[in-house]
Amino acid sequence: MNKNDKEFLVQKIRTQYTETESTGLDELKKLHKKVNKPANVFAYIFGTLGAIVMGSGMSLVMTDIGATLGLQETTVLGVVIGVIGMVWAIINYPIYKRILSARRKKYADKIIALSDNIMK
Repeated sequence: MNKNDKEFLVQKIRTQYTETESTGLDELKKLHKKVNKPANVFAYIFGTLGAIVMGSGMSLVMTDIGATLGLQETTVLGVVIGVIGMVWAIINYPIYKRILSARRKKYADKIIALSDNIMK
């Protein structure tokens, strides 16, 4: 390893241990994450649960799980559960957009002011 490579490696490691000043751009990124994260977490969890419910209904219709559970006629029950899960998954996006819109309105003034300061 030559001298330049060693210096580069030392500098790279050193920068990981030195404190850096928080810039306006860092604050803007944090604020942007603060706006988006709750809506994303909700959408992932709600959508996953909807897909699981829909899959459960499909399993009742297409397999013999209902007979194992002691149910006689599983087709109607499976279709009903599947449709409920499908509706659940479909309404996920409008709810996500509503949450995101509300959070954007809440933090819009701070983000605009901060971005104006950065742009100047």
